Parts: sequence; structure tokens; C-alpha cells
Amino acid sequence: MSKFSVSPAGVKTMLAGLILMVAGFILMIGGGSSDPDVFNESMFSAMRITVAPIVILLGIAVVMVGILRRPKNKEE
Repeated sequence: MSKFSVSPAGVKTMLAGLILMVAGFILMIGGGSSDPDVFNESMFSAMRITVAPIVILLGIAVVMVGILRRPKNKEE
């Protein structure tokens, strides 16, 4: 059996971070217009410009914590 660098708790933390990043990208979807001559103001909503990138950055930070966290029990 091989030893992994990341503990099972770290893998769960990384998956939670990936879910956060996907949620951020989903928040960014939309706001376009089907007619190029019509301007759609919803493209510049606060959710798409500020909230979604913050959620994505939080997801990246959670993934980094999951990678860098050491396992609590050290078995050698």
C-alpha cells in the first residue's frame, strides 16, 4: 500500500474548495444579451463583479489549505 502526501481530511477539504470554485463560476454566468444592439445592465451586477471572484478566491484558498495541512496522526 502506498503512502499519500495528502490525508483523507485534506482530500475532503480540497473537494470543498473545488465546490466553492464551481459555485463562484456559476455565480458569474449570465448577463449577456442575445441582441448585440441592446445593452444589458445586468452584466455589471455586484454579484458578477465582486461576489463571484471572492468566492472563487476563497475556494482556491481552501484547496491550498487542504494540500498544505499535515495529517494529525503521524504513522511512519
